[in-house]
Amino acid sequence: MENYQIQKGEEADYDQLAAIWESSVKATHHFLKPEDFEFFKQAVPGYFPQVDLHVLRSGTEIVAFMGISDDNLEMLFVSAEARGQGYGKQLLKYAIDNLQVTKVDVNEQNTQAVGFYERFGFHVIARSEKDSTGKDYPILHLSL
Repeated sequence: MENYQIQKGEEADYDQLAAIWESSVKATHHFLKPEDFEFFKQAVPGYFPQVDLHVLRSGTEIVAFMGISDDNLEMLFVSAEARGQGYGKQLLKYAIDNLQVTKVDVNEQNTQAVGFYERFGFHVIARSEKDSTGKDYPILHLSL
């Protein structure tokens, strides 16, 4: 994992970010119903302008990204091909060290993600039965 850089995301990146989101979710969110996957696939690009986007480039290619609002990590996705190479760790470390991130919400059924955040010192402070769209995917609210 050399020759990478984290930089601000911009509107020109949105198509690439949507593709990364899709590959990441297909690799990690096996619990999603197909119709809910399609719902989120349509909705996600609309979230990009609402968050402070940061992309991680390996060489010239974006392989991961995150979106932040205030002190909350709203999204962090690594392309399926780049998973397990430390890019998610680099983004999260950057978010904590440079962007004052102290909170994240995560699908309870995404046990890999829960463990990932717990390894960074996050712990569960609350739980919601439904996600922010009202769908039946329990959410864990984590904080440092």
